[in-house]
Amino acid sequence: MYKILSKQVLNPTVMRMEIEAPLIAKKAEPGQFVILRAEPEGERIPLTIADFDRDAGTVTIIFQIVGATTEVLSHLSAGDSLADFVGPLGVPSCTEGLHKVAVIGGGVGCAIAYPIAKKLHQNGCEVHSIVGFRNRDLVILQEEFEQVSDKYVLMSDDGSTGEKGLVTDALRRLIESGERYDEVIAIGPLVMMKFVSLLTKEYGIKTTVSMNPIMIDGTGMCGGCRLTVGGETKFACVDGPDFDGHAVDFDEAIQRSAIYRSFERKKHEETCKLYQGGAV
Repeated sequence: MYKILSKQVLNPTVMRMEIEAPLIAKKAEPGQFVILRAEPEGERIPLTIADFDRDAGTVTIIFQIVGATTEVLSHLSAGDSLADFVGPLGVPSCTEGLHKVAVIGGGVGCAIAYPIAKKLHQNGCEVHSIVGFRNRDLVILQEEFEQVSDKYVLMSDDGSTGEKGLVTDALRRLIESGERYDEVIAIGPLVMMKFVSLLTKEYGIKTTVSMNPIMIDGTGMCGGCRLTVGGETKFACVDGPDFDGHAVDFDEAIQRSAIYRSFERKKHEETCKLYQGGAV
């Protein structure tokens, strides 16, 4: 069992938990993920490692309540334990040898972007972080990003915080003002990563995206997380989750990501009603 050491509500639907997992913390790197089960009979879900502390033996996860399992997870508190917590899985993000990078985070994808920005900063890289949210109530990790960024740009769809507009608006403005990036790293909704990649392709800037498709076993056996990258089939769990943004077939990925959306919504509603009714 993996003990929950702390729990923090970051916004109405996003939470952060610190988990006691010394063996995972010992080997974890930015970009990797874990697969967990909140309860013994629950489903397996992948969550990116948002942070880790090797000395303390802890791993931090940040999740958004979207389905049945994340609803169950949201009702656990410090002192409770997870049934399973397996990792680190996936290929670590490449952060070596880079001098100037733009890290783009969208929504809860900022939880994945932050540890990468942090590692780049620790390596002496100049980090420009551009993060976007629908409105000010959904902003997460602002202080954390500011601490590891040479430039921090906050965007919101409605203009209620930061600048009004999309992350692509800010990125284009920086590029056209003369900023030259070794690489752009984009993490967030598929549509956001698609249009960041289309923009950077115009300027010939290497772009890495972190893909989070449907995933079950996390070892490449089930094939549920398959993607088309450069015309070839790849598996996000063992070949990724990082891929060349200019080679990913985003339209296919977007279509596949919606396959179980109605089922996920239905199970979330059923689980939420159970908790509200006091049956769990």
